[in-house]
Amino acid sequence: MPKVVRSTIIDAPIEAVWAALRDFNAHDRWHPIVAESHVEGERAPDEIGAVRNFRLRNGAQLREQLLELDDRNHTFTYCILDSPIPLIGYVAKVSLKRVTDGNRTFWDWRSQFTAPPGLENQLARMVGEEVYESGIEAIRALVEGRRGPAPAGMRAAPPPGRAAIEGPGIVIARHGGPEVLVLGRVSAPPPGRGEVRIRHTAIGVNYIDVYVRTGHYPLLTPPGTPGMEAAGQVIDVGDGVVGIMPGDRVAYACPTVGAYAQVRTMKADQVVVLPPHVSDEIAAAVMLKGMSAEYLLRRTVRVRRGDAILVHAAAGGVGLLLCQWAKHLGATVIGTVSSEEKARLARAHGCDHPIVYTTEDFVARVRELTGGAGVRVVYDAVGKDTITRSLEALALRGHLVSYGQASGAYDPLDPAALEARSATLSRPVLFHYTANPEDLRAIAGKVFDMLARGALRVAIHQRYALADAAQAHRDLESRRTTGASILVP
Repeated sequence: MPKVVRSTIIDAPIEAVWAALRDFNAHDRWHPIVAESHVEGERAPDEIGAVRNFRLRNGAQLREQLLELDDRNHTFTYCILDSPIPLIGYVAKVSLKRVTDGNRTFWDWRSQFTAPPGLENQLARMVGEEVYESGIEAIRALVEGRRGPAPAGMRAAPPPGRAAIEGPGIVIARHGGPEVLVLGRVSAPPPGRGEVRIRHTAIGVNYIDVYVRTGHYPLLTPPGTPGMEAAGQVIDVGDGVVGIMPGDRVAYACPTVGAYAQVRTMKADQVVVLPPHVSDEIAAAVMLKGMSAEYLLRRTVRVRRGDAILVHAAAGGVGLLLCQWAKHLGATVIGTVSSEEKARLARAHGCDHPIVYTTEDFVARVRELTGGAGVRVVYDAVGKDTITRSLEALALRGHLVSYGQASGAYDPLDPAALEARSATLSRPVLFHYTANPEDLRAIAGKVFDMLARGALRVAIHQRYALADAAQAHRDLESRRTTGASILVP
């Protein structure tokens, strides 16, 4: 028995969407495939049992009956009585829910029916794409003010193409230095069940991409395309995808590599829909780094008001976000940077006490700033060059969080080094925190909320063409970058 589900978010209050939908006989005024419609027997269109008799623009005649309409819960249910195609036992329900901010509406349209053997997929696709998707987009345009009712003669947009799409992308033939990042052609196949196909508009550059390129992280077997973070627009979706529609702006940061390309097909449960206040470029710059800041500050260690923390690489992409978020939480933020210029940048983003480690002993300075006590938490993304001294900067019962190794892998730590301060060591990985789609959406939602409040400002200081990915990696490894870097396909 085929089941068809289409869900989306519409940027309009629930009252506006419900008003457009509530008239069971109004489809010829907004649905692009309905030519004319009338309710039989002079019954009111919102009367339970009313039968709507309508003709499609292709000439097909149908009859539907209203089974339930609930103004309180914003739902209605209907069935098909007569249809020229064999949709047997067809029952559909439309439900609207108010999104938390009150200015958006979650729309869920679902049905199930019996179809003759061999026609199940064809009929399910027709219902999903030609009826539901085109109807949702027509209502979206109407209530968002982009057009009036569908004009006469308007036809539904054809279903999206199901052929592979090819575009430019970075392909590495072997692990190695930045020179292995070579521009080539990458093919995005049509989305299968539970997948989406995306056209990227901005691609994030992160130090983890260096680890993948060199083979330090075994996430890519050459030939292949690196990259874990990007934003763009959904081209089409596969069967079984709920909550994501063609045309939606989306972003992701996931361990499945392949972001350094213009087009990509991937699992839908790794993708989140972007709110209107987050641009594609900001999303590509903030997804991985912002979600890292969220889990480091709120999950690995829960930073509290009054805590003193130390952030290494405080002027880097994650570092700037850690400083701002920790400051928002009421912590005293100490950071290490390599130059006075970076110190000024870190200070402007919430770092109370930037330390230029090239001219000053950061451990001695931390002890001075904390009255000899040390910090409750050290966030260390540098690794080999700092890990031992990071332990020295900890307070009793302090927590060392090692979440990167920009200077190289560090030697195994002697547990006695932790014992001296009853310290705790964590080596967390973002993707273990976002492996569950519900957790992914929750963490990303916290990041989007902090952006909306103005508590986080994302600094995109470097933009590169996709073809210049090698130069982006050279700049990143030489520590010439500050803030976030993105590739523009």
